[in-house]
Amino acid sequence: MQNDPVIEILEYLTGDGRNPFRDWLSSLRDGQARSRVRVRLNRARMGNLGDSRSVGGGVNELRIPYGPGYRVYYGRRGDTVVILLCGGDKGSQKRDVFQAHRNWEDYQSRAP
Repeated sequence: MQNDPVIEILEYLTGDGRNPFRDWLSSLRDGQARSRVRVRLNRARMGNLGDSRSVGGGVNELRIPYGPGYRVYYGRRGDTVVILLCGGDKGSQKRDVFQAHRNWEDYQSRAP
């Protein structure tokens, strides 16, 4: 069995170099939550996106059933690249989806 990643995961950077996904992940006070997010991303690297759905406009939501219902928002470039846009939870979902769309539009406008 081969353990080579099949999906490359990149993190979106704003025009001024901020990383919204990394900022969100490091702000989580619950260490178990951070671990669960990392485990989900490792599974995604292996091609298993699991509980994931489109939220429109080319943005998808990876749902993590833990605590307040964590979400990781991402866009896809082709079949093998995922760009992490931001994160949040069920309580901030509307605001997070709006921000993910803005981040995705910005990423696409600056991507080579």
